[in-house]
Amino acid sequence: MSVPQLFALTCVEIVGDFGLKEYANNGGTTSLATGILGYVGVVIMLIVSLQDSTILLVNNGWDAMSTLTESIAAYVFLGERFTNYNQYIGILFIMVGMYLLKIPWKKNHPFHIPKL
Repeated sequence: MSVPQLFALTCVEIVGDFGLKEYANNGGTTSLATGILGYVGVVIMLIVSLQDSTILLVNNGWDAMSTLTESIAAYVFLGERFTNYNQYIGILFIMVGMYLLKIPWKKNHPFHIPKL
């Protein structure tokens, strides 16, 4: 697992989340399809990230990366805001936690397709 892989995993999750949010609020087959395809991408990227890594590291890194990236996307693209300044401090703590996980920038082993 590496930081770029976690970022890619988070990006496809954002596509799924935004598509399903649109579907939940306004309906539409395009939004539903976008959400489902986003989560198919999540499954693929999760398999890639879990190779030669641990669930403990992947899950914590993904949670942190997802929180940071989706918070920025929701702030910028959807105009969403927190209601209390302490919530922004919580985001800062997540950034510190991500740093402390010491996730590498490059994966040590190349991806291989698992056998069925």
